[in-house]
Amino acid sequence: MSEMSPEDWLLLCRTVRFGETDAAGVMHFQQLLKWCHEAYEESLERFGIPASTIFPILGSMPAISLPIIHCSADFRRPLTCGDHLTIKLNPKRLNPSNFELLYRFSIYYVEAVSAITRHTAIECKSRSRCTLPKEINRWLEASSLQQGIQEA
Repeated sequence: MSEMSPEDWLLLCRTVRFGETDAAGVMHFQQLLKWCHEAYEESLERFGIPASTIFPILGSMPAISLPIIHCSADFRRPLTCGDHLTIKLNPKRLNPSNFELLYRFSIYYVEAVSAITRHTAIECKSRSRCTLPKEINRWLEASSLQQGIQEA
């Protein structure tokens, strides 16, 4: 892990696709939360946390789940088909059982959208709040080194 810099898992790219736009040719707002979650998953995977340890896959349920308990977004400019986006993630631990992710979507260094998702850790069987899994804590700690990441 020491060879990786936070840029390797906190700075991602994607392109707006035609099917993600509405009749006016602008990205439909509902796509944003999907993109946020995909960026979150990709960041974890790039960091070395397999999706199966965090998310239910093929009928298996992890011991701890991290549901979103809050989300919000601010749109500063329209996103259209073909736009190449840089997504900068800024994860932050809030307390032993909660963290939030700030997402900044930019086109050529110009911020187009920002979003936040806030997550809480719960034990899947009891649905009781618990501390964050050790893998997420490692990701959060390593992500705190992200100071100075520049968007492409």
